[in-house]
Amino acid sequence: MTDIEPFRIVVPQKDLDDLWSRLKQTRWPAEIPGSGWERGVPVGYLRELVDYWMNSYDWRVWEARLNALPQFTTVIDQQRIHFLHVRSAEPDPLALVITHGWPGSIVESLELVGPLTNPVGHGGDAADAFDVIAPSLPGFAFSTPVTAPGWNHHRIARAWVELMRRLDYPRYGAHGGDTGFVVSPELGRIAPAQVIGVHIYGGLEFDAITPADYEHLTEAERDRLAAIEWLHRDATGYAAIQSTRPQTLGYALNDSPVAQLAWIVDKFHDWTDPAKTLPDQAIDRDHLLTNVTLYWLTGTGATSAHQYYEARTTPARPLTRSKVPTGIAVFPTDPSIRRAANREHTVVHWTEHTRGGHFAALEAPDLLVNDLRTFYRALR
Repeated sequence: MTDIEPFRIVVPQKDLDDLWSRLKQTRWPAEIPGSGWERGVPVGYLRELVDYWMNSYDWRVWEARLNALPQFTTVIDQQRIHFLHVRSAEPDPLALVITHGWPGSIVESLELVGPLTNPVGHGGDAADAFDVIAPSLPGFAFSTPVTAPGWNHHRIARAWVELMRRLDYPRYGAHGGDTGFVVSPELGRIAPAQVIGVHIYGGLEFDAITPADYEHLTEAERDRLAAIEWLHRDATGYAAIQSTRPQTLGYALNDSPVAQLAWIVDKFHDWTDPAKTLPDQAIDRDHLLTNVTLYWLTGTGATSAHQYYEARTTPARPLTRSKVPTGIAVFPTDPSIRRAANREHTVVHWTEHTRGGHFAALEAPDLLVNDLRTFYRALR
C-alpha cells in the first residue's frame, strides 16, 4: 500500500473533558523541603503549570493551528506514518525533510514552516524557499499504532527515503535534532544520490573523542564536555528506564496527564538554554503544553519511549563517514566537538550560537532558520 491520504486532527470533546477531570483529581506527591530541581520537577512549579493547563490553555486554538498546515498519512513498511507537507509558493523550492526527537513532536516545526516555505514573508530571499516535510516518528502522535518491533534509527531513515520517493522528490535536504541528529545523517548514507546536504543540531552524545583531541579543545568545547558529563552523571535516569522498561513506564504516562507532563518538563528543564531558569522561560508555555497535550491525547507516552529500547537493543552497525555535505549548528547544551564530528561527517558548515538550547526550533527558531538558509544556499 503506497496511498497518501489527507489527514486532519479531530479530538473529541470527551477526550478534553477527560483530561480536565484527570488534572483536577491529581494525587500530588510529597517532596523533600528545599530540594528544588535536584530531585526532579518541584511540586510547586508543576502545580502552577497544571493550573494553567486546566484554566488558561486552549487545545482547540493549537489544533486549528496544526490543521492549518497540510497533513497526510501513508503506510511504509507496514507502519502508518503521519507527516506535514507544506509546499512553498516560490518557484523551485528545495524539499527539506525534518526529523524531530523525544520528547518533541511536529509541534517543533510550527515556528519553522512559515519562514522556510515563505521566506519573503519573513524577511528573507525567495531563492531560499523550501518545501517542508515533517513526519511524526513511529510511535509518536499520529504515526500509530506501532505494528512491530525494530523501529530503530536506520529503519526510520529508510522509511523517510521511501516517503520522499512517494512524494516525488528526486533531491532533497535532511534536517533534525535529537533523534533527527542521528536519523538525518543516516538518510545521507542510505540515499547519497538524493540527499544533497544534511543539517543537524541537538545531539546528546559525545562524538568519539580521542586522547589527542583534548589538547586541541577550545574553552567552549571544554565547557560542553563538562556539561554533558554532568548530564550523563545526574540526568539520564529517563533514558535508563525508557531503554530497558518502556512498557512499565507507559502505564503511568498513559494514565496520568500530570505524570506525562512531569516526565517531559524534566527534560525541558535540563536541556533548554542554561541562561533560563525555568522551562517556560525558554519556551512559550503554550508551545510546551501543546507538545505534552499531543502526547497525552494520542496515548503515545509508552510507544515513543520504545524508541530508546530499540536504540539499545539494535546490533551496532559499522559506521562509515558520510560523504554528504553536513552542517552542524551548536547551541548551548549541545556536546558537539568539530574535530570529532569530522570523523563521522563531511562538515562544511559549523556555527556556534550563544542563545537557545537543545530545543532550538522552539527556543531560537530565528537562528535555526538563518542557519538552514545559509547552509543550503551553497548546495541548491
